[in-house]
Amino acid sequence: MRAPSNPLALIGPAILVLFAAAFVWIWAKDRRSVHLLFYGAAAFMFCLGALSQILAIPQPVGANAVISALIYTLSVLLLCDGMLRRSGKYLRWLEYAACTMIIVSGIAYFYYVERQLIVRIYLLNFGFGLVCLATAWRLRNLRIGKPPERILFWILLAFSVHFFPRTVFTVGAVAPTADGFASSPFWLALQFSLAVLGAALALALLTVTAADIIENLRRERSLDPLTGLLNRRGFDEIAVGHLQTSRTWPVSLIAIDIDHFKKINDSFGHAAGDAVLKTFSRLLLATARQVDVCGRFGGEEFLVLMPNCDGVGAQAVAERLRTKIRMTAFDGLPVNWRATISIGVTEARRGELLSDLITRADEALYHAKRSGRDRVRVYGEIASV
Repeated sequence: MRAPSNPLALIGPAILVLFAAAFVWIWAKDRRSVHLLFYGAAAFMFCLGALSQILAIPQPVGANAVISALIYTLSVLLLCDGMLRRSGKYLRWLEYAACTMIIVSGIAYFYYVERQLIVRIYLLNFGFGLVCLATAWRLRNLRIGKPPERILFWILLAFSVHFFPRTVFTVGAVAPTADGFASSPFWLALQFSLAVLGAALALALLTVTAADIIENLRRERSLDPLTGLLNRRGFDEIAVGHLQTSRTWPVSLIAIDIDHFKKINDSFGHAAGDAVLKTFSRLLLATARQVDVCGRFGGEEFLVLMPNCDGVGAQAVAERLRTKIRMTAFDGLPVNWRATISIGVTEARRGELLSDLITRADEALYHAKRSGRDRVRVYGEIASV
């Protein structure tokens, strides 16, 4: 499988190098996004595979077929692994080894043992198609994700599927001759399809990466750096949305205050106080439902907006949290010290502003503190007192 000795053939590898550099540069700006390194490595490896064929390195045809197949296979696997890692999944080393072994050993066998060019063509193309299809299946949730993710999914699916009809229609049952391979319909269709779909896939990955960066910046702007909970801005943005849509009603709010927090800071230092805030936030997230909106309202006060939950359900969650906090030994505090919390609960009213809802929850919270702390109070109960 040798490419024509045409200088224009180097345009593709040059573009791949640019994509690889772009992904690595973006990763250098935010090293938490390790999947970007996989994108960059995949583009660079595919460039090496193309150069191996274009420049006929190594020189013997058989060695060139095996080496280029190895490089291309690793490139496809790295690309798929990168897309999976962005979604919290990954390819196992066993999957790397199995795919590489099947494809590369097959290429070697059908050159050195039983020379069958047509089998090598089908093995390489169908193998890559199946690997990409399996990845698309594992990432099928992207089709209902954000617009850039949906675009990426459908381009990935098109890229995966195209290996099969392109190979069948341009090769059929008779392989091109070795001398005419460079000008065969298979090779020309391969170059065109990879140029179009490959570029589309790379651009889709860049678009999703840009969207991820914007989302991360928005999330960081909305998060409290100490506890990892939403800050006031982030909490307000999400909470207002829940109050304005009927799909999430009934909606309840609980306001929480860590009792005697100033005494903790004064007695044991601010480091101990920060540790208490972090541990409390972790316990709060573990107790709240996945759909609940948890935020740090300031200092030692926290809010939890609970969509699709009435006051009775919110009170039950508040009691579980209060009990859990009382039973927890916090780092930085003496063994005999038990941190407690006071909680106010209220159910939202149709059409009311978020500020009014917070005011009522605060009233219930203050009543809990005046009643002796370490207790839950519901606004409806204190309103009649």
